[in-house]
Amino acid sequence: MQEWFASHPLISYIVIFVLITYVYNKVFRVKQKLPLMKEILLYILMALGSAILLVFQIDKLPIIQCLLVAVALMLMVRIRYFVEDRQKKKAQTEPKS
Repeated sequence: MQEWFASHPLISYIVIFVLITYVYNKVFRVKQKLPLMKEILLYILMALGSAILLVFQIDKLPIIQCLLVAVALMLMVRIRYFVEDRQKKKAQTEPKS
C-alpha cells in the first residue's frame, strides 16, 4: 500500500488533505465561526502542511496510515459518547421503583 501511495502522489495529497481537514474540524474547531479571510488562510496553511506531509509519505513514512488510525480513534470516541448518551437518556426515562 505504501508503494501505491508513493506512485500516486496526487491521490495521496488529496487523501492527506481530506484527513487533516476532518481531524481539524472534529477536534480543533471552535464553536464560533472564523471570519472568511482567516478561514481561507487556515485552509491554505493546511494545504501547505499537506504538501509537506506528502513529501514524508513519498519518502516511505506511513503518514496516511497514521491519519487513518487517528480518524478511527476519533470515530470510536464518538460512538462511545453516543452509547453513553443513550444510556443516560434511557436511565432518566425509566421510572424509579
